[in-house]
Amino acid sequence: MKKALIVWGGWDGHEPEQVAGIFKNILQGHQFDVEVADTLEAYSDAEKLMELDLIVPVWTMGEIPQAYVNNVSAAVQNGTGLAGCHGGMCDSFRHNVDWQFMTGGQWVAHPGNDGVEYTVEIKQSSSPLVAGMEDFKVVSEQYYLHVDPAVEVLATTRFPVADGPHRLNKAVDMPVVWTKRWGVGRVYYNSLGHHADIVALPQVTELMTRGLLWAAEGKRLAIEMYGGQPLQQQNHYTGMGDSQ
Repeated sequence: MKKALIVWGGWDGHEPEQVAGIFKNILQGHQFDVEVADTLEAYSDAEKLMELDLIVPVWTMGEIPQAYVNNVSAAVQNGTGLAGCHGGMCDSFRHNVDWQFMTGGQWVAHPGNDGVEYTVEIKQSSSPLVAGMEDFKVVSEQYYLHVDPAVEVLATTRFPVADGPHRLNKAVDMPVVWTKRWGVGRVYYNSLGHHADIVALPQVTELMTRGLLWAAEGKRLAIEMYGGQPLQQQNHYTGMGDSQ
């Protein structure tokens, strides 16, 4: 049985407890052993994280000890999957660039705030994560992110829709869903999910289900490839060490 850890908290406006509950139900429905924690201390046990198949962060803003980021990073580098959505993963710790490097992006704006109607455009590719899915509209926050150029983009949205200082720039297709690798671990992100009702939309639930399962499957493949031997991991890309 695969093991998953969901860690929720931070800004209450994103309804982290309710979103964590949705993810828990999805994973239990696929026979995962799921632990849910409401404290960042869940990241303190490096050996325990190494044994997981999947980590699901649902934590917006706040601050995190650098040692906890190092523990999560080491686990993912060795095959533990990392998957999440909206501000719960890519607006988690604004002062920690190591977290942003690992996750693949950072929220910077949502022009028009909540209530913007926009289209999520599925990139038809060879990825099974979006196979058979069609473009869909959503009314929510439209996330503008600074994104790692190394990610594989699976869905986008066109900016600008709402007015703002960005409007006189050329139109851009902002990533909504992406994957990347961190060591041998799989990382999945979906910018949808301002509230639990958005996560519960059929299209978003389907995207998240596929992403969660895909990220968790990386652990098995890593074990098959490397025989379960821990890989050498790197931390402290910022040069700030544990004082951050």
